[in-house]
Amino acid sequence: MKSARRSVVAVILSLWTTLVFLSGYGLAQRQPPTANVGFSEEALRLLDLSDELDSTRGRPLRLRKLTLQPGGVLGLHDHVDRPAVGYLLQGQMTYHPDGKPAQVINPGGSFAEGRATTHWAESTGNVPAVWIAADIPKP
Repeated sequence: MKSARRSVVAVILSLWTTLVFLSGYGLAQRQPPTANVGFSEEALRLLDLSDELDSTRGRPLRLRKLTLQPGGVLGLHDHVDRPAVGYLLQGQMTYHPDGKPAQVINPGGSFAEGRATTHWAESTGNVPAVWIAADIPKP
């Protein structure tokens, strides 16, 4: 009889210890955060697509890293039906928009190219111009 009581007490103590351990373990678990900490966001460029595209059906949103060597050029082109935004990482670009003054873009600068944009560009720095561009090209 004493042996049975000891067994029951041992089982109860074992269950109690396990329960205490598991509840402590559960309480110590990190809860998912509900707010951002150490995060910052800066909108670099925004292009309203309302008047840019008739439909986006079948059209990808493309993100590219582009490089243009010093002295290199992008030939005259337009952005009808291919809106784009870009952010220059290194080098220097000079944009020559049709009918407007040239625009020099340095690292950290950005640009938006919509339906009304016709331009050519050149890498005017001493190192390759490298930029990130997002656009919505035709398939």
